[in-house]
Amino acid sequence: MPDNEAGQPSGKEQERTDQGRRDQERQDQERIAADLAATVSQLMRRLRVASPQGALTPSQRTVLGRLANGGPATTAELARAELVRPQSMRVIVAKLEELELVTRTPHPTDGRQVLFSLTEYGVEAVASVRHSKNTWLADAIAHRLSPEEQRALADATRLLQRLVEE
Repeated sequence: MPDNEAGQPSGKEQERTDQGRRDQERQDQERIAADLAATVSQLMRRLRVASPQGALTPSQRTVLGRLANGGPATTAELARAELVRPQSMRVIVAKLEELELVTRTPHPTDGRQVLFSLTEYGVEAVASVRHSKNTWLADAIAHRLSPEEQRALADATRLLQRLVEE
């Protein structure tokens, strides 16, 4: 007997309905997550293409950005931040040093370590990359989205910022 005298679903029927609703919500959330991840990946590819530093690998660009935002760092600190082995990070910073984008200085308190920081050329390169990416994105927003869509994008950006807060 699925319904009681008042025409309401029984307890078990209600549980099944609630579980079905939760399952559907979870499927919707997973679809949104997959769509968002794919779209963010496409956006990142488009931003890399817009960048004048095409000769740099994504890892090298990330290290330059980290040094620009966080200041000087050791190879170990950079490796931990990027979730790579220190040996891999040494290869990355060695190439950046070869390109004269970073420089090494002795660590002020630990003579066994060195700090890497951006050279003036590295600072200019990061600024140029950021400017190119921001210009491309601003132009795309201005030409492809209506004012209403631009406001919706601003709202969505705030939501994305909440998702990545630690």
